[in-house]
Amino acid sequence: MGKRVVIGNREIGDGAPCFIIAEAGVNHNGDVRLAGRLIDAAADTGADAVKFQTFSADALVLPRAEKAEYQRETTGSAESQHGMLKRLELPETDFAHLAAHAAGKGLVFLSSPFDRASVDLLDRINVPAFKIASGEITNLPLLAHVACRGKPVILSTGMATLREIEEAVRTLREGGTGEIILLQCVTSYPAPPSEVNLRVMEGLRQAFQVPVGFSDHTLGIGVPIAAAALGACVVEKHLTLDRDLPGPDHRASLEPVEFAAMVQGIRDAEAALGDGIKRPTPGEMEIRKAARKSIVAAVHIPAGTILAPEMLDLKRPGTGISPRYLPQVVGRKARKDIRKDELLAWEMLS
Repeated sequence: MGKRVVIGNREIGDGAPCFIIAEAGVNHNGDVRLAGRLIDAAADTGADAVKFQTFSADALVLPRAEKAEYQRETTGSAESQHGMLKRLELPETDFAHLAAHAAGKGLVFLSSPFDRASVDLLDRINVPAFKIASGEITNLPLLAHVACRGKPVILSTGMATLREIEEAVRTLREGGTGEIILLQCVTSYPAPPSEVNLRVMEGLRQAFQVPVGFSDHTLGIGVPIAAAALGACVVEKHLTLDRDLPGPDHRASLEPVEFAAMVQGIRDAEAALGDGIKRPTPGEMEIRKAARKSIVAAVHIPAGTILAPEMLDLKRPGTGISPRYLPQVVGRKARKDIRKDELLAWEMLS
C-alpha cells in the first residue's frame, strides 16, 4: 500500500477512493448566495470536496495587467484583469460561512490562496489542507508561508517544468509540510485532450513518492474518468450552475448533471479496476454452465464399447465432463449404454 494523505475525514492515496473536488473557483461571480448554491450542487453530485479561490485583487495583480486570452474571450477586453478579479472577490467574512455550509453538506471545504493574507485567513477558519493553484507553483515565498502551517498541500502543476516542481516540493517539505499531493494539470481553458498527458501522473508518483491526481480543464467527462482509471487519487473539475453565466471559467466547467455523471463514471472506473487477481466472478460461475461445453456422445454407444474420437462431440451445456479431459476419455470403456447427445459422466466409464 502506497503513502496516503488524510484531509478532513478522507484518506487519499493508493487503494483509497478517488477524492473528487468540485472546483467552484470564481463561478459564484462575486455573489455569496450563488457560492452557497454551488456548495449545494457539489453535494448533490456526490463530490467529496468543494473548492473556492481566496484572493485580494489588489494583492494579486497590477491595475493595468492584461487578461489572459481565454479571459478576454469569455469576459471581453473592456476591463483589465484587475477589474475582472475585483468583481469576483468574496469578502473575508464569507469564507467562514461557506466553510460551515460545506461542512453541513458533508463536504470538505478547500480554497486556493493567492497571497499571504489569504493563507492566514484560510488558516484561521481551519481549512484541513491548502490547494495551491498552478500559477503559484514558482511563488516560493507563498509556498513557504503555506508550509509553516504544517497542513497537507494539494499542488497543481500546470505550466510547470519538472525542475520547478522539484523546487516547489522541496520548499514545502523544508518549510514543514509533510503531506503533499501533486496534480497533473494543463492550464488551458479548455484544454485539448491531446495535450493532457495523463501518463505524467505515474512519472510524478515515481519521482516524488507522493499521491498524484489530475486537475482537469478539458471539455466533457471522458478525460477525468480516464485519469481515475489510470490511478488518479484526486480528480478536480470546475463546476458551474450554468455554462452561459458571465465569467471567465464557466465555459470550461461542468453543469451539475454532467458533474454527477462524471462522479458516477469515476466510481465505476475505480470499481472496475479490482484487485488484479484473475478469478471467475460469482455471476460467471452460473453463466459458464450455459456458455461452456461438455463431452457428449456423437452416436449411440453400447455398453462395453471402447470410446473412439469419432464417437464423441463437444456441445453445451458445460455441466458434464470438460473438453479439456477429452484425451483421458478416449480409450475408456462404456459401462452402460450411452444415448446419442447424452452428456458423459465419469461414472459411465470404466
